[in-house]
Amino acid sequence: MAIKKQSPYIIAEIGQAHEGSLGILYSYIYAVAKTGVDAVKFQMHIAEAESSEYEPFRVQFSKEDKTRFDYWKRMGFSLEQWKGIKQYCDKLGLDFICSPFSNLAVDWLEEMGVLQYKLGSGEINNLLILEKIAQTGKPVMLSSGMSSYTELDETVAFLKNKNIEFSILQCTTAYPTKPEQFGLNIIQELKERYGVAVGFSDHSARVETCIAATVLGAEILEFHVVFDRQLYGPDSTSSLTIHEIKELVISVRNIALAMQNPTDKNSNENFTDLKQIFEKSLAVNRDLPLNHILTFDDLEAKKPKGYGIDASRFQEVIGKVLNRNLNQWDFLNQEDLSSTSADRQSFL
Repeated sequence: MAIKKQSPYIIAEIGQAHEGSLGILYSYIYAVAKTGVDAVKFQMHIAEAESSEYEPFRVQFSKEDKTRFDYWKRMGFSLEQWKGIKQYCDKLGLDFICSPFSNLAVDWLEEMGVLQYKLGSGEINNLLILEKIAQTGKPVMLSSGMSSYTELDETVAFLKNKNIEFSILQCTTAYPTKPEQFGLNIIQELKERYGVAVGFSDHSARVETCIAATVLGAEILEFHVVFDRQLYGPDSTSSLTIHEIKELVISVRNIALAMQNPTDKNSNENFTDLKQIFEKSLAVNRDLPLNHILTFDDLEAKKPKGYGIDASRFQEVIGKVLNRNLNQWDFLNQEDLSSTSADRQSFL
């Protein structure tokens, strides 16, 4: 599982939002650090190690790059630059998390001293990189986006055989994800099937999605971040803005606190004083004479409790005889009622 500070563990992914600019990337780190998230996540792309000129674009978004391979080359940073990025995250108190997409990237991340790994859903069946990560002995978070349970079972068995601690994130590979695609039901299914920490990796660009995932038991939350969804890029329309992340963190923390403190509905001792104020006593709603036989239509309930017979006991006074005159809105007390019943009074 992730190196957790609190639950849920909240990860803001910069991904490719930096557009290959080191300056923009640092700007994102600085902005994200002020939102209250636990970690910031990156993708380490080393073009020659992970791709080729034959890789097609998922979405033809780039006006600068002839091929997807050219795009990865433009988006990459050197090992020394990555070391600086991690140091800046450390300085700002953010956990540094990175998804490798090649064995070489794992080597770089090991040299940087990472504490955990995140594996994108496209790598779940890549047992070569799983073996490389397993050799580090460090925990790994798995995104399950494109995987069936059969494929996940194989990966889970592989990691268990290697004694690697892992967690799984429910994820839908759709950008942006529509409500009918969230798969929130899978959070509990993953918990029951694998018995590990389960989270939610979101691409909906909606604050409420992670809030719902928290209520349903997600222990890790991950989402993409962008300064503005109008910016050009593959993930902009499926990302949250900085302002939305601040709102999300507050909401999620509050919901998590509520979930950790269940209310005992069998006890209402904490409301004794308020019940005295808000609950009501019986009163009469008109002038009533001595010997009047009380009916339902004579009664009203008035605050506070304790100045008359409890309003909940109204049925007990219907048919009772008054032993004195009462004015409109007087509270009705037991001493106002004759000990003689209405039937007995009529007989006499």
